[in-house]
Amino acid sequence: MEIEEHFFRHEFGRIVAILTRLFGVQNIALAEDVTQDAFCRAMETWKLRGLPKNPSAWLMTTARNRALDILRRERTVRVAQPGLTRFLESEWTLVPTVEEAFSTYAVKDSQLRMMFSCCHPGISEEAQIALILHILCGFSVKEIAQAFVSNHAAIEKRITRAKKVLAGSTKLFDLADADLPVRLSAVLQALYLLFNEGYHGSSPEAAVRAELCQEALRLMDLLLEEPALVTPQSHALAALMHLNAARLPTRLDDSGNLVSFFEQDRSLWDHKLIAKGQALLDLSAAGTELTKYHLEAAIASMHTSAVRGEDTQWEHIVSLYDMLLAIHPSPVIALNRAIAIAQLEGPERGLQEIRVIQDLDRLSSYPFYPATLGELELRRRNYQVAAAHFSTALSLARNPMERNFLQRRIASCRES
Repeated sequence: MEIEEHFFRHEFGRIVAILTRLFGVQNIALAEDVTQDAFCRAMETWKLRGLPKNPSAWLMTTARNRALDILRRERTVRVAQPGLTRFLESEWTLVPTVEEAFSTYAVKDSQLRMMFSCCHPGISEEAQIALILHILCGFSVKEIAQAFVSNHAAIEKRITRAKKVLAGSTKLFDLADADLPVRLSAVLQALYLLFNEGYHGSSPEAAVRAELCQEALRLMDLLLEEPALVTPQSHALAALMHLNAARLPTRLDDSGNLVSFFEQDRSLWDHKLIAKGQALLDLSAAGTELTKYHLEAAIASMHTSAVRGEDTQWEHIVSLYDMLLAIHPSPVIALNRAIAIAQLEGPERGLQEIRVIQDLDRLSSYPFYPATLGELELRRRNYQVAAAHFSTALSLARNPMERNFLQRRIASCRES
């Protein structure tokens, strides 16, 4: 029996969202239990009889039937979303109500409402992302802990506390609520952080977690299917994700080692994703608001539109970083701006810009700060100084990929 792990993750999120809509958010644990039960039955049945023609439909049917059994047995407010209680009291309305909850449109709507529920203002940003990964993407607590460099107990407590906040609302967030713009901003930020954690995160196991990027893209595409959620800001973030995801195939070599941006084979970039990202960026220009997503997407577009590294319009990129720093000050953004200036005016100018970064001490544990100093000193042929910076970066490296990359840099300094 062969079936991709991603299939179970996606189906888990879909089914939990549907069942939570039926049972009420206060019974989210029950929704998860019923979903898990459907998965266990699937594994047992499929092992004996082989995969059904439509595994997704099989799981949905199993979960639906189990939900009907529970609602028939309980028939109380204790296990039902308050607004649905009256429809679940009679067999004549019970079955159609449950059937409707499993319809194609309702499934998408439930996932969106669950996403917005996870971004409740009473839940911390870190917990919002953990909830999205756990409930909507089907990631285990262990996987989330590994992705965000935390221990199992801490993530489990964070998710448990967040679910208690959710339970206070009793039902999934209504997309017609006046609070939608505020929630949308939180949802976009959560998806932005989720994608970034996959693209260049802090996992102790891998520098690139493509599955996190794919989940962020999947949820972003789901969001853009709902007209009320399609805004210039949403288009800008979607553009940024697609343009950066296009470079994922070249971030690692065949041996799993990190590849410097300047050494990547651009012919291997995903040009379909680039085209889609550019189209989304064009759509994002419809509004008057200029957000960090617009500017970061524009920078990504400048990189992906250059056929060769030497064709990159660094002057425009520096200007975009200037605007980005003005609306979203950050030492990491300032560091990236300094790298762009170094490409435009030389490594000495880049080093000068790094020295005047505000809050530079906030980069003390960021391995790519000393790594950048090493790269620029290497270009100046200060090999011993460069090696010392790379050694500092090596001591801060978070996973084997980063360590291997930096060890190769140190070796190149010694060879020179």
